[in-house]
Formats: sequence, C-alpha cells, structure tokens
Amino acid sequence: MKPTALIKLLVTAFRNRLKVLIKGAPGIGKTEIVGQACAIVGAGLVIMHPAVSDPVDFKGLPAAITQDQKTFAEFLPYGQLRKLIEATSLTICFIDDIGQAPHAVQAALMQLIQQREIDGHKISDHVVFCGATNDSSHMAGVQSILEPVKSRWDTIVELVCDHVEWVRWAQKNNVREEILAFVMFRGMDVLHNFKATRELTNSPSPRTVNSASKWVSAGVTSHDILAGACGEGWAAEFLGFLKVYRNLPDPDDCIANPDKARVPAAEDAATLFAIAVALSLRATKANFANVTKYLKRLPKEHEVFAVRDALARESALQNTSAFTNWAVDNIKALS
Repeated sequence: MKPTALIKLLVTAFRNRLKVLIKGAPGIGKTEIVGQACAIVGAGLVIMHPAVSDPVDFKGLPAAITQDQKTFAEFLPYGQLRKLIEATSLTICFIDDIGQAPHAVQAALMQLIQQREIDGHKISDHVVFCGATNDSSHMAGVQSILEPVKSRWDTIVELVCDHVEWVRWAQKNNVREEILAFVMFRGMDVLHNFKATRELTNSPSPRTVNSASKWVSAGVTSHDILAGACGEGWAAEFLGFLKVYRNLPDPDDCIANPDKARVPAAEDAATLFAIAVALSLRATKANFANVTKYLKRLPKEHEVFAVRDALARESALQNTSAFTNWAVDNIKALS
C-alpha cells in the first residue's frame, strides 16, 4: 500500500475506531504517515515504544492502597496510560516497533489493545489504537509477534515506498532540490534500496535520503559523509549527478528570459533532464507561461516530462491559459 492510500485508510480507521497495524521496512515513513492522518482528523497523538518498556508500563504501577482501613494491592496507571484513560477527544495511541518488544511486554499489550482496560481502569472511548512494526527479515531486532497480539488488530497492512509520492511530500518539507532531482532522475533505486546487514552501514531509504539532504543544506557534500548517510554507491552516484546539476543554465534566468536563456546541447541527456526537473519544481501559476515557453526549446520528451511532472504536483496549473495553449500544441503527446 502506497503512502497516500495508507493515509486515506488511516483516516477512515480513526474515524470509525478501527485498529490498524502497519508493517514495512525501516525508514519508509510509518510514523510520519500516522502523524499526517492524525492532523487530517484533528486527533491527538500518543506514541508508545514497547521495545524499551517493561510489562508494568502497560499494566500500571503496583501500589498499596488503603481504603476503609483496609490495605490492598492495585496497579495504578501513570504517564501515557493515564492520558488514555482521561482522553476527552479523539486520541490516537500509536504503538511503534511492536515486533521489537519482548514477548512479556507484548502479552501486557493484549489487555490494553483488546479489552481496553488496565487492571480494571477503562480506556477512554475516544482512544483508537494504531501500531507499526518491521518484518523479521529486516534485521531490525524483530523476532516474532505473538499470534494473539496479531489477531487483535482489525487489519494488518504493508506500507511500500513510492518515489513519486515521496517527491511530492519532500518538496513541501524542505528537502534539497538537488536531492529531489536525483530521485526523479534515478527513481526508486536511490530512494529505497533497503539491504539488511550486520555491518555498520546505511542504505537508501526515505529516512536516510532525508538525512543526506540535511547535510547538503549544511554545505557538506563529502563522499564519506554522504556514504555514511545512504551508502557508498548512493554517494558516488549522487555526487556525479550533483556536478551536472550545479552546472545547469540558471533555472531562474530560464524562466525570466525563456527565449534567450541557454539550452543544453541535444546530446547532453543528463543536463537536459536536470533542467527539465529544475523548471518543473519551480512552476507556478504566475510563471507557467514562461516555463512552457522555455520548455518548448527542449527535446519533446523532456518538455512533456517537465509539464506532466509539474501538473502532478500542482494540479491548479491545468487551469491556466498557458497550459491550455501548451496542451493544444501537444495533444498527441498527451494522448
């Protein structure tokens, strides 16, 4: 299930009080997606990490209670548990990395998820449970999930990465333009190529690629640093792409002077693609006429790619006279 589909599913689940367990590789955005769904439905978010918890964290703290001159033992909810008991509006309890939790902790979770109570203390009806886990093949510390824990979810879905959807998200979240262009140029291989290993190395994932973007923003483009973020092969390929991207015609000049700005040589496919990407990322309703005017000077495949990519991220561009005029001239390419 792609990210946008998962967000829609979670919105439906949260509104209908249904429990969803999400599985997927490390670093592909499970927690981020849950947060986005919470924002859409206006829900509060409580995040639990059973991998670093004890069974008592999900049962309450044992204490001696004196009542009517009698003393007895009782488990008292505290911290996040109390938030779940006292919630007065829609609240999502996101239980992250369930598969990494010891079986004793998973067993303690069963009462919380299914019975919705903690040693007699009832969880608020406003609380909806959602969970996430890696698979045992990901070498993320997951051993197994108890069968009774699995069956307590209303459904288990798998999140898969999609580079097109990621680029749309990344553009709104301050990811470097060079990184966006690189992912658009090379596709899924440079965004998500997870390789489980016992070595102290990273592989490309949305999380690690975002980390690489932060280094680029900080002015650091050392091979060693980028390799530490996303792996040796990724760093070498990105730095090669970066040399091309930084020697492009100035994209802002291309928009300001679409008839006179320099156009890359016809045989320079990488540079042609890079300038097409740069212009698609900058396209707005205000400048789309100039963007399409410059794009007409590129080979047709790059022109069409840039316009389609711009429309995929900003559908309002279709309502401009610039697009109408361009579409008339390119009706065969759009069919």
